[in-house]
Amino acid sequence: MYRFSNIYVLAAFGTIGGALFGFDVSSMSAWLDTDQYLEYFNHPNSDLQGGITASMSGGSFIGAIAAGFLADKFGRKQALQFACSVFVIGCAVVCSSQNVAQLIVGRVINGFAIGICSSQVCVYLAELAPSKIRGRIVGIQQWSIEWGILIMYLICYGCIQGISGPAAFRVAWGIQAIPAIILFFALFLFPESPRWLAGRERWEEVLQILAELHGNGDRDDPIVLAEYEEVREAQRIAAESKGVGFFELFGPRIWKRTLAGTSVQMWQQLLGGNVAMYYVVYIFQMAGLSGSTNLYSSAIQYVIFLVTTGLMLPFIDRIGRRQLLIGGALICMCLHYTTAAIMATYGNPVDNVFGNENLKLEITGAPGKAVIALSYIFTGIYGLTWAPTGWIYCSEVFPLKYRAKGVGLSAATNWIFNFALAYFLPPAFKNITWKTYIIFGVFCTVMTVHIFFTYPETARKTLEEIDVVFDSKIPPWRTSKVQERALEARAQSISKPETVRTDSNGYDEKEGKDSSVDRREVV
Repeated sequence: MYRFSNIYVLAAFGTIGGALFGFDVSSMSAWLDTDQYLEYFNHPNSDLQGGITASMSGGSFIGAIAAGFLADKFGRKQALQFACSVFVIGCAVVCSSQNVAQLIVGRVINGFAIGICSSQVCVYLAELAPSKIRGRIVGIQQWSIEWGILIMYLICYGCIQGISGPAAFRVAWGIQAIPAIILFFALFLFPESPRWLAGRERWEEVLQILAELHGNGDRDDPIVLAEYEEVREAQRIAAESKGVGFFELFGPRIWKRTLAGTSVQMWQQLLGGNVAMYYVVYIFQMAGLSGSTNLYSSAIQYVIFLVTTGLMLPFIDRIGRRQLLIGGALICMCLHYTTAAIMATYGNPVDNVFGNENLKLEITGAPGKAVIALSYIFTGIYGLTWAPTGWIYCSEVFPLKYRAKGVGLSAATNWIFNFALAYFLPPAFKNITWKTYIIFGVFCTVMTVHIFFTYPETARKTLEEIDVVFDSKIPPWRTSKVQERALEARAQSISKPETVRTDSNGYDEKEGKDSSVDRREVV
C-alpha cells in the first residue's frame, strides 16, 4: 500500500493533532466577551469560568497519562487514530451543549483526545525525523497549535459577527471536528515509527521505513545503515530492561531525564503563556478595549504568535535548546515585571470593566496601550523560544524504552499546570490584579537558574547520542559539542556495496549471520 515518505508531508498532516489543541484554546477564549455565550450560559462568574476553561486541561492530563500505554501497546499511529475518534465525540457533546455541565463534560472528552495527541505526535515525529532537522519537524507541532488557535479564532469571530443566538458558538464548536476526521484517514497512509517497530523485532520493516524516510528508498545509503545500526543498539539495550511503568521513570539512570522532560513542560506553563493565550480578551478589556476592537486586537496577538514561531523553525536546529530556553525566560521575566509595574502605578480599581464583574482594574490611555504592546512583545518572544522548544526538548530526552511513557508523563505535567493556571487566572485578575504578573516574573527567575544547572544540550544529536550525553558526567553547560555529528562519522565508516536484508529476527540473509553481532558502539 502507498504511504507518505516525505518527512515534511508527514509533519504537515501529523501535526493536525497539535491543531486540535489550538482549536480548543481559541474556541473558548473568543467567546468570553460575547453576548451569545454569556447570555446562554448565564454569565458565569470568575470561578465557574475558570472551571469551564480548565476542564479541557483536566481531560488532557488524563489523556497524556494514558497515551504512553496506548502508544506502546498499539503503536503511535493507532493511538493517534483513537484520539481523533474521541475528539469527534467530544465535539458532538460540546456542540450540542444545553448547560454548563454538558459543556464541561464535552471539553473534558476533547481534552482527553488532545492529551494523547499532544504527547504522542511529538514522539512520533521525533522518531521519524533525521537528527539534523528533528527540531524543526517536532517544532511544526507547536506551529500547528498556533495555526489552530488563529483559524478557530477567526471562525469564531465570523460566527460572532454573522450568526445570532446560540447557533453562533454551536457552529464554531462543531467545525472543530473536521481536522480530526482528516487526520484519522490520513494516518492510514503514514508509516509506523521505526523505533516502535524495533521494539517488536520487525527489522525488515524498520530498515525499509528508514530507507524511505532518510535515503529516498535506498536501503544501502550509509546514513540509513548507520541509523539502522543505532536503532538496533538502542533496542538491544532496551530489551535488557524490564517492562516500563511510571515508577521506572524515576529509577537511578533515568530520573535526570524525567526531571528534565517534566520540568520543561511545567516551566512552559509557568512562563505565563496561558495569560496571553486563554485570557488575552480579559487583558485587553482591562487596557480599555471592548467589542469588535477587542476581538481583532486579540487576533493580532495570535498572528504574532504564529509568525514568530514560523520564523524560528527553519533556524531552530542551528541554535541550542539551552540558549532559547534561558534567553526566553530572562526576557519574559523582564516583561512580566514591567507589566506589573505599569498596572500597579497607573491602574484604577473599579467595580467592573465594561460590565464584566470578573475584572476589577482598568488601565486607560497611554499606560493601557503599553500593556497591550507588552502583551504583543511577550507573545512574540514566547513564539520564538519556549513555545516550540519546550515540546522539542521533552521529546528528545528519553531513551527508546521509556520514550512514549516519558513524554506522556511530561505532557501530563504540562496539562496539570495548564489546568491549574486556567482555573487560577480569572480569580487572580479579579482578586490580586497586577500581582498576577509578579508571580509569573518570579517563576521566570527561578526557571532560568534551574535550566542553566540541569538541562544538557540536545540540539543536532541523534536520539541515541542524547543517551550518551545524559549518561556522562559532563556538566550540562558544557554539553553543546558532545557527540555532535557522530551519526555522519559512523555513516562514513560503513561500506555501501552490500545490501542489508534481514528477516524478522535480525538474520542477515546476504552474509548468513546474525546482523546484531559485530556492531560498533556509539562514539
